[in-house]
Amino acid sequence: MKTILVTATEESTGKTAVALALAELAAERGLSVGYMKPKGTRLQSNVGKTLDEDPMLARELLGLDAEMHDLEPVVYSPTFIEQAIKGREDPDELREQVRESFDSLAEEKDLMIIEGGGKLTTGGIVGLTDPEVADLLDAEVLLLSKYSQAGDVDDVLAAAAEDVRSGGDDRLLGVLFNAVQEGNFDGLDTEVVPFLEGRGVPVLGVVPREQKLAGVTVDGLAEELSAEQLNSAPGDAFVERFLVGAMSGDSALRHLRRTKDAALITGGDRPDLQRVALEAPGVKCLILTGGYRPPGAVIGKAEEKGVPVLLVQSDTLTTVERAEDVIRSGRTRDAETVETMAELLHDHADVEAIVGDGETDAVGDGGSSGDEDDAE
Repeated sequence: MKTILVTATEESTGKTAVALALAELAAERGLSVGYMKPKGTRLQSNVGKTLDEDPMLARELLGLDAEMHDLEPVVYSPTFIEQAIKGREDPDELREQVRESFDSLAEEKDLMIIEGGGKLTTGGIVGLTDPEVADLLDAEVLLLSKYSQAGDVDDVLAAAAEDVRSGGDDRLLGVLFNAVQEGNFDGLDTEVVPFLEGRGVPVLGVVPREQKLAGVTVDGLAEELSAEQLNSAPGDAFVERFLVGAMSGDSALRHLRRTKDAALITGGDRPDLQRVALEAPGVKCLILTGGYRPPGAVIGKAEEKGVPVLLVQSDTLTTVERAEDVIRSGRTRDAETVETMAELLHDHADVEAIVGDGETDAVGDGGSSGDEDDAE
């Protein structure tokens, strides 16, 4: 059986989408696939229990017949962390719990996909960082990273050399660059990839940025914020960043004209900023806070411009925090998201090098190379 741990140099790098997409691609190759997230970090309350959303999605999409306490043996909540610091959690017992859950889930499986928690170092308080989990479960490590500038290579090398390869075992399967902007592709291909491979760090794919994986639709944002839409403008535009309206109209206009795919969050009692924002093509919606309704002229102009106006009851700071959490935590993950990622991996990553050849691995042989799923 092969075991792959999907980790990342930083949070919000696409671990869940990549992990589940790889599981689906492996299943399509005839492999029996299991999934586990040892440390639950993306938590929500569910029927009186605090659970991680990612294993719940995995169980649904992969059709897993497994209990949540096995899929997510450690709920890495703030309360858990506090108890661990006070010495009320036994690292050895937790490691044994993770190992027992893994053994149960891995029974009769050809491939186990292990999703890391948060970032590479999450879990260090109880000896369950991602590298430590990889050692515990004898897993190869797929390291995800974003890339926007040459300095990002430092993080990749640090993770590969100091963390993934700690303890004398080289568990690094390779690096996958995810959500890469089009303008950064040439530099990656011609300079970064050869540099990393010259340092013994295989690069298994460069996945382009896909807008519907990078942001959230206005409709989705409205649902997450429990917002009321005050006009009938369509909500299918994507929002990737938020601007806070706390400046004068003239200053705001200069700033707003330089942004794109943004939502302006401001008090409902700031019609001056609202009018200015409606002149900026990069502003996809207005989010008005405090429950203050804007003048009818603002709503009419927004309707004319096709810009949704959302009204929330919370204050501006709370709204900004909630909105940024929507983008950061990727709450739009669903079956469509995973399917999109599977297509991106098929086209831009060496899937066979990652999950192996289904027919060969199913009978215990290592993966081979050279089929049509190799990245070109």
